[in-house]
Amino acid sequence: MSNDLNHQDVTILSILQRDASKSSTEIAEMINISQSPCWRRINRIEQAGYIQRKVAVLDREKLGMELVCFTTVNLTAVGRRHLEEFEHRVSAFPEIVECYTMTGVWDYMLKIITRDIRHYESFVREKLLSLPMVGETHSHIAVTEIKNTTELPLDTQL
Repeated sequence: MSNDLNHQDVTILSILQRDASKSSTEIAEMINISQSPCWRRINRIEQAGYIQRKVAVLDREKLGMELVCFTTVNLTAVGRRHLEEFEHRVSAFPEIVECYTMTGVWDYMLKIITRDIRHYESFVREKLLSLPMVGETHSHIAVTEIKNTTELPLDTQL
């Protein structure tokens, strides 16, 4: 944990990552300080870049997005040009919600969300496999979601 943050700052971050709609007044009451110092702390934390953005977390299933698939990808050749082009191209696909470079056997791991298996197959065939630098993909379809959170484990870092 950064030396710039004290225990109250971490508590504020914990509250905000669970519910960013809380006002500085509500947060101040929760941590037992007055509103003005709480607002200043939140502002300082934001200015320091600890909060990247505030978003609404949507219910993908209510929106008809039933399939979550983790897809591993190997490129045909590894080189700066291939890596940069692949990363640039996959960043434009809204179905890919996360992309990581990997150590070991695979070059990349993608988290892909689609309506259903047919949409996933269409996405892979028409978009992902159409990229000339993609050599091999393997799909790992999630069956049951046990845990899905955007919260970082701040309490374990103190």
